[in-house]
Amino acid sequence: MSAIREVIDIDRSPDDVYTYVTDTSHLPDWQLSAVSARRLDKGPLHEGSQVRVLRRIGSREMPMTVEFDEHVPPHSWGLHGVDGPVRPRVHGAIEPLDEGRRSRVTIDIDFEGHGLGKVLVPLVARPQMRKELPRDKQLLKDRLEQSE
Repeated sequence: MSAIREVIDIDRSPDDVYTYVTDTSHLPDWQLSAVSARRLDKGPLHEGSQVRVLRRIGSREMPMTVEFDEHVPPHSWGLHGVDGPVRPRVHGAIEPLDEGRRSRVTIDIDFEGHGLGKVLVPLVARPQMRKELPRDKQLLKDRLEQSE
């Protein structure tokens, strides 16, 4: 199955968008399934940085650890799950528009199932994300454009 993709234009610079989306403390503000998120390491974000995220998947809350495997400010980021039965793989890209005054954000998400996750990915994770991601991208736009 192919990744789930959403694209949205935001009236903020790529630097502003990148800073916001990679600040994991903001995850619960713009991702409906994110209950909480906290960095597991100190210092500036880098490839290898890990984040513990508690997500609501279906009717359950599931903890998972994700690791950044791409960090190219202000252009792109990537991360993947390193534990749990449902492991996301996320890639985000930010393209400057209007000489850098606006941004086009593209987010691709897919999942890998381990153990019970092999059943949960097609039955729960992908359907939930197909419904959630369009709302998440609108929340991201609203949060960034309201904070100007």
